[in-house]
Amino acid sequence: MKGVIDINDPINQLFGKLVDIAYHVHTNLGPGLFESVYEDVTFWKSKKPGFAERQKPILLSWDGKLIDRPAFKADIIVETKVLIEIKSVESLAPVHLKQVETYLRLSGIKLGLLLNFNSAYFKDGIRRIVNKL
Repeated sequence: MKGVIDINDPINQLFGKLVDIAYHVHTNLGPGLFESVYEDVTFWKSKKPGFAERQKPILLSWDGKLIDRPAFKADIIVETKVLIEIKSVESLAPVHLKQVETYLRLSGIKLGLLLNFNSAYFKDGIRRIVNKL
């Protein structure tokens, strides 16, 4: 059925674990810190050997030529399956969602997690973005 999330799907289970990690980071630190602080702690909490990469450069191919400079650096990529973009802003704007959509398309990763740690209620700062490939 379209639009239904299968909670038994391994990628959705991974997504749930990542949301849980981010929730605990937000609960313990609270809003108002720099994005880099939330990124450091979220990465540290989700890190296992081969589990997560941080500030991973993503290259761009244009007209069959590989551009020698990264198009962007992903805040955190987990198991090459979930791209996490971390913000600490007053509120998420449509451009933040578009940014993650572009990152997913260029990286080929299927699922994105946009987290705004500056939300008073963390549930208001979570966005799930699916790469429509």
